[in-house]
Amino acid sequence: MSPTILNDEMLARFARRASDYDRENRFFSEDFEELRECGYLRAAVPRDFGGGGLTLAEVVRQQRRLAYHAAPTALAVNMHLYWTGIAADLFRAGDTSLAWLLDAAMKGEIFAAGHAESGNDIPVLLSTTRAERVSGGYRFTGKKSFGSLTPVWTYLGIHGMDTSDPSAPKVVHAFMPRDTEGYRIDETWDVLGMRATRSDDTLLDGAFVPDRYVARIVAAGAAGVDQFVLAIFAWALLGFGNIYYGLARRALDLTVQSLHGKRSIALSRPMIYHPEVQHRIAQMQLALDPIEPHLERIAQDWSSGVDHGPLWPAKILSAKYNAVENAWRAVDLAMEVAGGFGIFKRSGLEQIFRDARLGRIHPGNSMFTHELVGKTALGINPDEMPRWG
Repeated sequence: MSPTILNDEMLARFARRASDYDRENRFFSEDFEELRECGYLRAAVPRDFGGGGLTLAEVVRQQRRLAYHAAPTALAVNMHLYWTGIAADLFRAGDTSLAWLLDAAMKGEIFAAGHAESGNDIPVLLSTTRAERVSGGYRFTGKKSFGSLTPVWTYLGIHGMDTSDPSAPKVVHAFMPRDTEGYRIDETWDVLGMRATRSDDTLLDGAFVPDRYVARIVAAGAAGVDQFVLAIFAWALLGFGNIYYGLARRALDLTVQSLHGKRSIALSRPMIYHPEVQHRIAQMQLALDPIEPHLERIAQDWSSGVDHGPLWPAKILSAKYNAVENAWRAVDLAMEVAGGFGIFKRSGLEQIFRDARLGRIHPGNSMFTHELVGKTALGINPDEMPRWG
């Protein structure tokens, strides 16, 4: 399987369908089937299992390219890709605990993410969901938002807190099969942007997950960041960063293309000769230029096994944060340059504008990112609680 799995004809079809999915708030079913058929969903599975064997750095380049044409499609499949990528990295490191997941992915199973929770802005490291130890596994009770891939997932990656020992709470990571009893899906997805992802809520009510699908039991907070948890950060967040970068690149290209034919009553030549238009385009370009090398460096360091030790979480969060913040700045400027036409759906920018805003909501948000990066730079334990006075 070549690192360039997606061909131009396929991407053009994705781009044509994107506005319909958004307008109808409909899952990207046709895109999903094409991606399944071409082997894209197996891209990160090691060649030992029959997959594409792509590294994190190679996968996120593909995601960037896909997002340029259809960002919601890229965002939704990112959830499946990151689980397979995490399992692949562990396998290459000699940890076979998730080898079953790689086998399952090759058989067509689809993995989704169930981590987002209302009131929990420290995703993965803490949880508002209860994990209760019972004979043969765990029962999970709680509410998961932003379920991702809701219509098609066959396993939902979830986590919950086991507080049976209050002095040493644990976070339990597991994969819940679709045919599990004790949960329901609420079709709540009617949102600002990234509508094709169909990320409905999942309500867990004592859903039982057997031990064979329990991936990790770790300490709560940053103390529980082992290679599995760190890999969630790397694959998910660097995927997010590249998706929103690809989306912003499209906004810049659409803006430049439109300006060549746009005129003003005050000018005898197209708007590209207006000095303030040139200024805005320069601002967009300056916002986007630093994103790619930053994302590339961190993804390549991860894929090459560079040992950044305890600096890894901060490095990953920093790359994602700078990508989505600068992408949003560029898209906001694109809307400013477009003027009134930009708010019409036919402009193409209206959807990009709404989709781009969601990048700043994805984990880790600005507050969490600044806290963790600041504590890391100062040498403070990330789990240290603030003390006043």
